[in-house]
Order: sequence, then C-alpha cells, then structure tokens
Amino acid sequence: MSVPLSILDLATVGKKETPRDALDTSVAIAQLAETQGYRRVWYAEHHNIRAIASSATSVVIAHVAAHTSSIRLGSGGIMLPNHAPIVIAEQFGTLATLHPGRIDLGIGRAPGTDQTTMRALRRDPRSAEDFPRDVLELQGYLRGETRVPGVNATPGAGTNVPLYILGSSLFGAQLAALLGLPYAFASHFAPASLHDAIAIYRARFQASEQLDHPYVIAGANVLVADTAEDAQRSFEAVRRARVGIIVGRDRSYTDEEADAVLASPQGRYVDQMLQYSAVGTSDVVRQYLDTFANETGADELMVVHAVPNAQARLRSVELLPGLRA
Repeated sequence: MSVPLSILDLATVGKKETPRDALDTSVAIAQLAETQGYRRVWYAEHHNIRAIASSATSVVIAHVAAHTSSIRLGSGGIMLPNHAPIVIAEQFGTLATLHPGRIDLGIGRAPGTDQTTMRALRRDPRSAEDFPRDVLELQGYLRGETRVPGVNATPGAGTNVPLYILGSSLFGAQLAALLGLPYAFASHFAPASLHDAIAIYRARFQASEQLDHPYVIAGANVLVADTAEDAQRSFEAVRRARVGIIVGRDRSYTDEEADAVLASPQGRYVDQMLQYSAVGTSDVVRQYLDTFANETGADELMVVHAVPNAQARLRSVELLPGLRA
C-alpha cells in the first residue's frame, strides 16, 4: 500500500457475545494493530444499537490506551452536538494528559442514533446548526485560548489534541476546508458523495495552525480471509447483520428472513452502504485498496474489519499487514 492504513473499530457485539466480549476483542485488535504497523485505531459514538459497544467512546479509548503503548487512538467520531464542548475538551484533554502524543479527536454533527434516543440524550435536533461554532469553542479549550471568558478546560488547555472533521456529505468537507482541518469521509457506510466531497475539500482548503495542506482519510470495509470462500461466507453474514441494524433496528432475523429483505428494495439500500468493500484473500484485497486509494487520492485509508465473528475479525486484521508495502 502506498498510503497508511488505520482501523475504525465499532466494538462489534456478535451473536452469542456480550459487550464485555466485544471490548476485550477491541483491546486485542488494538494490540495486534500496534505490532503490525497501523497508524491509528478509532472508535465511534453510536447509541442504542445492540451490536455496537463503543457508545461511551472516551471510556473505550482510555481502556484500550491502558492496554497498548504506542499506537494512536481516537474517536471516529464523537458526535459533538450530543455534548457540551467543554466536557469533550476535558475528556480528551484527560486522555492526552495520560497518553501524550497518542490521542486524536474526530468529531461529527450527526446524532449517531435514532430520534427517540436523541430525546433520551436530551439533545435538541436544532443543535446540529451550532456545530461550526461548537468546533471552534472546543478547539479554543484544547489550545488554551478559550472563547468563553473565564472558562478553561482542566485537563485540556494546551494539550492541542488534533481535531478531525468527519462527514458523509458536502457540509463536512466545506467546514473542514474552511477551518484547515483534516477531513475523514465515512465512505464505509455512506459512499454517495465521496468524490464530490473530497474535490470540494481540496479546492477550498485554507491552511491553519494545525495543518498547512489538505489531508483526506477515506473509509472502506475490508474482510480478509485465508480463502475466497471463507471471505465470501463472512461477507454474507455481514450483509445479514446489517439488515438487523439498519432495517430492523436491532430486530433478530433468521438467515432466510434477512435474505428476503436483501432481495427487496430495502435490501438494496444495505448493499449501497457496502459499496466500498474489499472482500477476499490478501492479493484481492490489496488490489482493491490500491485502486481505491488511487481513485480517491486519499492520504490515509480507515478500514473497518466488517466481520461479525471476533476470531475471524482478528484474523482479518492479522492478514491485512500483507497489504502494506
């Protein structure tokens, strides 16, 4: 690979697994990624989804950081409208104080959940409109240049935790360009605007104190197995699992029921989400990721090991270093 590889770990809770099992696997993945030369591992804030155990994202980062020694860890992302900027500055300032030089803060403006859970989070749907202002407020706390007189983040001030704007639309690209921040596009589940967003970001980028040139991270699903047959079987399990998460909102489907949904218009939406997926043996996935990196011009690829089984997911991570020259 000509660009660095990183991992987005969703702390997936597989069938017959518990959240503790998922978090133990997350530690094992980060430890393996550290020895195999990955650049970073990020965790996503999702709420009220049975199959994802990374809802308390900063806590997960702290736990994994305590069990690793050098790999960068961060959020991919924190949904900033769910939180007061001062709280996130304190959380990530604490992480950076405990683990200096290892913490990233990726932020997005989506809720990371459904409307009912938004109400449980006490989130005002209009809070997304304040996202640009909240980003600047958060940045000020971390730099020790507060925008709120008399209010400082402790820990946090002066840690300069690097910010990354996450997005799946043109809005995030425009904001990242305006603020001179790195931009990560969620093409692993929202592929439609990938190329347009990257083009806008690069064309409008303005240098900043953090970054003097555009930096793009593109997401892709990967599933690497010892044989093509094993990889394809696992990918079919991934498609069926997505039916339960996306279409059924955590409803349990039999394989036959999931296959019926996948054959319907709703199912085609699931496959559209998985458009950028590399499935197969090392050679096949290597070729796919090389092409994907060249077509997007990405500076880094953030891969999701989209395998519902913990051991198979670890094996996929283990095989992926063969993709990096």
